Amino acid sequence: MAALASSPPGPSGPPVAAPAAEHRTSPSRALAPLAVAGMTSFSTVDWPGRAVATVFLQGCPWRCTYCHNPDLVSVAPRAVRSPIPWPDVVAFLERRHGLLDGVVFSGGEPTLQPALPAAIADVRDLGLGVGLHTGGAWPVRLEHVLPLVDWVGLDIKHLPDRYERITGARPSGEAAYRSLAALQRSGIAHEIRTTVDPTVHSRQDVLDLCGRLSALGVRGHVLQEARPHGADLAYAAELDGRRLSDVLHDDDLPQLERRT
Repeated sequence: MAALASSPPGPSGPPVAAPAAEHRTSPSRALAPLAVAGMTSFSTVDWPGRAVATVFLQGCPWRCTYCHNPDLVSVAPRAVRSPIPWPDVVAFLERRHGLLDGVVFSGGEPTLQPALPAAIADVRDLGLGVGLHTGGAWPVRLEHVLPLVDWVGLDIKHLPDRYERITGARPSGEAAYRSLAALQRSGIAHEIRTTVDPTVHSRQDVLDLCGRLSALGVRGHVLQEARPHGADLAYAAELDGRRLSDVLHDDDLPQLERRT
């Protein structure tokens, strides 16, 4: 199973031994269709410090400027470039027992999928940890899933009233910040990521956003660089080689990790 697309860059670390589990032969619990668009069989960056497989789910309600998986936005069946039946994913994970620490559900927006909780249960049955990448588009759905996962990577894209500049959707900022509050209340391990888009974010935008998140008690905030690879061609042309260092000064926000 080849990867449909790579996930945002992140730190890698030594693999953590996967918990022991008996070989499972029972059928998948995810009886409702789970639209799996692609899969990365091994990654050390999608869940920092863990060796994982990353499952990309189809569909997203937002149209982010810098999206590096635009093929995953549509929910139309014909938009799924390389559909993989979920039972095939489960069978693959069974064969990888002892080599992986967990599975990260990414997208797209994974909480769009009604079958996500059942798929998480399948992964749990294999003795694997569960990570989730989300933009927080549906706070209530996220709250229902949070008790089922071990780690969350949440994207916070801008200040609430400026979210539409990135997502093209309203009221996406309100939803994302409600999701942030739910994640903080949950106590679940997490990372907050902001992709700095030089076509949208000014230096002051980023400084204001980071100040807002710090005031909300966010720790582990990471700044990521927007990349042309995989993005819409028009966006790549507008980006025109600009990088994170073109938005922020070298001595700005020294307490935050930058992924470039």
